[in-house]
Amino acid sequence: MRSSKQERALSRKDRRRAWGFALGVWISAFALLAAVATALARAPETPPESYADKPELRLFIDSMAEKHGFDPASLEGLFSRARFQPGIIRAMTQSARGKTWDDYRPLFVNPDRVQRGVRFWNDHAAALAKAREVFGVPEEVITAIIGIETHYGKNTGSFRVLDALTTLAFEYPPRAETFRAELEQYLLLTREEEHVGLLNAKGSYAGAMGIAQFMPGSYRYYAVDFDGDGRRDLIGNTTDAIGSVANYLSRHGWRHGERTVVRARVTGEHYLPYANSGLELNYIVAQWKWLGVAPLDELGGGEEAILFSLRTQNGPEYWLGLNNFYVITRYNRSSYYAMAVHELGREIRSLREQPGDAAP
Repeated sequence: MRSSKQERALSRKDRRRAWGFALGVWISAFALLAAVATALARAPETPPESYADKPELRLFIDSMAEKHGFDPASLEGLFSRARFQPGIIRAMTQSARGKTWDDYRPLFVNPDRVQRGVRFWNDHAAALAKAREVFGVPEEVITAIIGIETHYGKNTGSFRVLDALTTLAFEYPPRAETFRAELEQYLLLTREEEHVGLLNAKGSYAGAMGIAQFMPGSYRYYAVDFDGDGRRDLIGNTTDAIGSVANYLSRHGWRHGERTVVRARVTGEHYLPYANSGLELNYIVAQWKWLGVAPLDELGGGEEAILFSLRTQNGPEYWLGLNNFYVITRYNRSSYYAMAVHELGREIRSLREQPGDAAP
């Protein structure tokens, strides 16, 4: 028979065991919840419902049937095979605006890309010369654009275009209307150009395709059959890509032999509300001068120009972008992009024109 002292000791021991057990259960439960939360955080994002159930998609399919004669059942089957790509949404929400020119320029204007640009020009000299003759766009500009867009055709994108455009058209509200229009153009393009695979064509996260990264609408309206083989192939035909880039720039107003940019000096503060205010040719040089912007090379007072700045470690550099600068921004609406095209092209030409064996 146990004494009361022994019973009290056992009672305390039992209580400690009970508390220990409860604590262990609580810790295990907490660890389980944490593991579940981590797994959920790492799990791929999925849309709230399948594309087949989306009212917006139903409206889009009806529109394609009414406007362009597509079979609704075929489109339903097609979109049942489209896959939501959360990485595309993340990529679209990231912005390069935080980069300075010191950070941005070396990404595209560097010795490797310049040397590869010279080799690309040498390898495709006949097509580039023909593009200059037909469209008035110099070889170095076409080469620089292809070099920046896809590293001269080396990196043309790994996303299925159908997935990219469907994701952005129905899962990215800020620009859904734009990408639904491009999805419409893509369906029309693949119907017109059989070599562009509807399900298998790959491109950038934004749906741009091929060596020159044309969006579907640009492909339909500006691609050219530059080698005369009967089809406009921007996916695997470099000659067609060269001619199409030149045609695109020409159709947007490229002027042969004109300058692209001129460095400027600014004084006072009157210019500040207008600097970096857009990429449209809304002002002429005479107006910029009146606002305290002085071009460092001679420009006619009636010439249209855009005032933009490049952020550098030494402070902002101010430039006047002229008509051809504006045209490059139609390809990619970024002053940094257009400036990179200008500088890469200039360095490619400079290296290629060096005497002897200096150029690769």
